[in-house]
Amino acid sequence: MLQLSTADHATSPPRVNIPRQYNAAWDLVQRNLQAGRGGKTAYIDDHGSYSFGDLAERVNRFGNVLAGIGLEQEDRVMLCLLDTIDFPTAFLGSIQAGIVPIAANTLLTTSDYDFMLGDSRAKALVVSKALWPQFASIVGKHKTLRHVIISGSDEKGYPNLAELMMGVSPHFEPAPTTCDDFCFWLYSSGSTGTPKGTVHLHSHLIQTAELYGRPVLGIREDDLVFSAAKLFFAYGLGNGLTFPLAVGATTILMGERPTPQAVFQRLREHKPTIFYGVPTLYGALLASPDMLTRAEVPRLRVCASAGEALPADIGRRWTELLGVEILDGIGSTEMLHIFLSNRSGEVRYGTTGKPVPGYAVRLVGEDGNVVPKGEIGELQIKGPSAAVMYWNSREKSRHTFMGEWTRSGDKYIETEDGYFQYCGRSDDMLKVSGIYVSPFEVEGALMTHDSILEAAVVAFADTDELVKPKAFVVLKAGVAPSDELKQALKAHVKEKLAPYKYPRWIEFVDALPKTATGKIQRFKLRGGLRM
Repeated sequence: MLQLSTADHATSPPRVNIPRQYNAAWDLVQRNLQAGRGGKTAYIDDHGSYSFGDLAERVNRFGNVLAGIGLEQEDRVMLCLLDTIDFPTAFLGSIQAGIVPIAANTLLTTSDYDFMLGDSRAKALVVSKALWPQFASIVGKHKTLRHVIISGSDEKGYPNLAELMMGVSPHFEPAPTTCDDFCFWLYSSGSTGTPKGTVHLHSHLIQTAELYGRPVLGIREDDLVFSAAKLFFAYGLGNGLTFPLAVGATTILMGERPTPQAVFQRLREHKPTIFYGVPTLYGALLASPDMLTRAEVPRLRVCASAGEALPADIGRRWTELLGVEILDGIGSTEMLHIFLSNRSGEVRYGTTGKPVPGYAVRLVGEDGNVVPKGEIGELQIKGPSAAVMYWNSREKSRHTFMGEWTRSGDKYIETEDGYFQYCGRSDDMLKVSGIYVSPFEVEGALMTHDSILEAAVVAFADTDELVKPKAFVVLKAGVAPSDELKQALKAHVKEKLAPYKYPRWIEFVDALPKTATGKIQRFKLRGGLRM
């Protein structure tokens, strides 16, 4: 096994020293075998459980499958897989072979996958049988795509992953990769355009485990973790693969979509110690009549949230009901995982916490200078897990990756004592009467009303072309929309915030438009009709 040495976290900044010759998959798998955990359960999916020894053998076999079909080091393979044991098998097996896996979002459209296959020039596709209909009409048009492998039940005309793996050796030598070799890609959600292939290196996975997973999340070998955020998502990849493998913890995988019912089933059945969700899911869980009690999750000791900022009211209600804090943080596909986070015992709901060890942040104004504490600025990050570039997107790469610093596109304020408060995306900020207003702040105030399940606030122009806040609101089950309720919601916000921040218009909707990863697509709301 390749050895890592982590600098003392008391130093500034902490560093993870990675040798030049390094293979990320070999490290994450072999460290568990060398620690004597070969017989310990690594994964539990909807079909069974698998030890660290089983995982190592499956990873080796998949590497031999790729070699057997002629793939070579630095070739690319697209993975569109549900959260079963086949995901870590194929993801790590590719990396160990020096082949670059592209973890695709399983909730996209055929046109998205068509673009990604063409853009990446992947030579192979491994796809879950349930997702095959999204690919059936397009795989034949891509000349670079030479092989299609089906995970799950058979699909006529294409080889089955399980059968291929049974027919090859369980032994495999890792490719001679370096820490700076291309390791894997994650396509961005593409909420405002075509997805962008975000390129990460072999050194990036373990950086997130050592700088966030251990010191901030506090993950340990005896943990049982469950992430409702899927493995294809940068957040979910750390939650359910990198962090537990780095320390030898056990992971629960769920193939189906994370509805409240599906999530409750796993929480009650397995009783994990760590749970990862996104703000929308936490809100839906709290609104469900089937909400958990503490007695049903007696071992739960920490929860995490990312993807969007967590409304303070949701965090407080979750902690009041279960006695467990939610560590709200912010990460990105570009930075791979969380770089700003709350800490256990120091949680301040309504903020995103403080920088993760090993990462530096700054808030920059429209003039390009760092803003003083208390003023709004664009969040920029410096850290060791920053992506190299967007594939085939030179201008977008130059705009986002500025030397050591990466632009987030998020607006923040830093408090006097070093906590960071989210103010919205750069293109979502409102300027009302010459004063910046954070849509997230208005949404948070709305969310404290008992009638509201979800809310989104955008800039909207009145008949005089003056910009004011407009709210789109999803009501809880059983609550009827009315003009009286609109007025009550406006008054409620005025009680919580400065009066000029209240939403001048409120529109009741059945659902908010979202990306496949659950982020609200405010640009679609901004395109609504004027009232």
